[in-house]
Amino acid sequence: MANAELITTFYESFANGDAEGMVACYHDNIQFQDPAFGTLKNEDVKNMWRMLIERSKGEIKLSFSNVQANEKTGSSNWRAEYVFSATNRKVINIISAEFEFKDGKIIKHTDSFDIYKWSQQAFGLKGYLLGWTSFMQHKIQQQSNSLLKKYTANKAVSS
Repeated sequence: MANAELITTFYESFANGDAEGMVACYHDNIQFQDPAFGTLKNEDVKNMWRMLIERSKGEIKLSFSNVQANEKTGSSNWRAEYVFSATNRKVINIISAEFEFKDGKIIKHTDSFDIYKWSQQAFGLKGYLLGWTSFMQHKIQQQSNSLLKKYTANKAVSS
């Protein structure tokens, strides 16, 4: 599979709520980074997508465009529209993604988006007033990673 097809498969799986299809596109040594989770590696990356798909209950609208790739790197843009469960507020997040490939899989995935804009949508006035601060951005990462740890622990118990 060409790397552009790999990216397309990843996002088509995401749009269809197929977390296993998404993680099948990843190398075992995957590294992921974004403003909401910081840096994650290996199973944490895969469980992050599983958790996000599960928590969205099929209510996420996803579109992607500008998929480009060569042998080593790739990129795309994507848009996610969903209700942020912690506040029940609608979020539209515009994301730029960059990829690196190894052995026919994605080994590095970096998502970039405006965390301040995201926090305004997700948290309302609190996000507007504090979303630009490193304190708030760190708190968002702490909460995201705490949810991921709970999800992973529950997944291990139920296995």
